[in-house]
Amino acid sequence: MDTSSASSYTAKLIDGPLEGKTVATAFLDTGDPRPRLELGTDQGKHYVYARGAGLEFDAADDTRPTAVEYRFVETVFD
Repeated sequence: MDTSSASSYTAKLIDGPLEGKTVATAFLDTGDPRPRLELGTDQGKHYVYARGAGLEFDAADDTRPTAVEYRFVETVFD
């Protein structure tokens, strides 16, 4: 499968309150993975995650990652 034109990747949340969850996330306009994710909940708060070092690539195309690790930073209450 050719992923060079893929516009999204999987964000793997490796710790914090959403540990073990994954979310589909769009690349920035530059084609880079997002440095931070803010994930809202229905309880009046959202979680902030920062990009970690772990990257996974499809063997057929190693120009863009198919999955990126994110680490928990903080909980923000609305």
